[in-house]
Amino acid sequence: MSWQATVLTIFPEMLPGPLAYSLAGKALACGRWRLAVVDIRDYANDPHRSVDDAPYGGGPGMVMRPDVLDAAIAGAAGVGPLILLSPRGARLDQPRVKELAAGPGVRLICGRFEGVDQRVIEAHAIEEVSVGDFILSGGEPAAIALIDACVRLLPGVVGDAAALGEESFSEGLLEYPHYTRPRLWRERPVPEVLVSGDHRRIRAWRRQEAERLTRERRPDLWNTYLTAGGAVAGSEADRKAEP
Repeated sequence: MSWQATVLTIFPEMLPGPLAYSLAGKALACGRWRLAVVDIRDYANDPHRSVDDAPYGGGPGMVMRPDVLDAAIAGAAGVGPLILLSPRGARLDQPRVKELAAGPGVRLICGRFEGVDQRVIEAHAIEEVSVGDFILSGGEPAAIALIDACVRLLPGVVGDAAALGEESFSEGLLEYPHYTRPRLWRERPVPEVLVSGDHRRIRAWRRQEAERLTRERRPDLWNTYLTAGGAVAGSEADRKAEP
């Protein structure tokens, strides 16, 4: 059975969007994964198909109604964990993406307005996930990002599966720099080690660069990497690669 993404949204026309193109689009077309889009407004109980109301206690904006969203959740024949894309959720990272990709699928709720009534979140034990410390107009772009991250890990989606192991976050590090032809561009040469033909030295250089970039740009990742003993392993690899 192929992996399935079920998306609950008030803007179903936003899907599949970018997911219809490139690797995700090809994988969708050949059935490696499936997409089901649920229009939350279909479960509203008034002629205006209202899904929101004013917040108790006052304040700006509107809140998504628990009864309407509850009905949409019940009517969605999806599989996998139920997730609300929310800026107050746990930040999505590659380990969580791998867990989701290894399961049967995901059910994603795209938040809108000021938020979702807390009672429906508690009633369904909905997991809240954030794609970063910034605010979007709604959860749809975040849902697309999460799905894309999962789909590319599914078997057969990426042609060279070995490449996945060298990407940023795969080993707790940012990815090393890349170079291609021409060998000299605007008086900037390709690092000599990359054209040396010595694959052991190349692996060591790439690890060193990945560690350097992570240390400089993402000290939070670097500290986690150090705690896990990654730098020790990297140093040993470097020593073995020395001439």
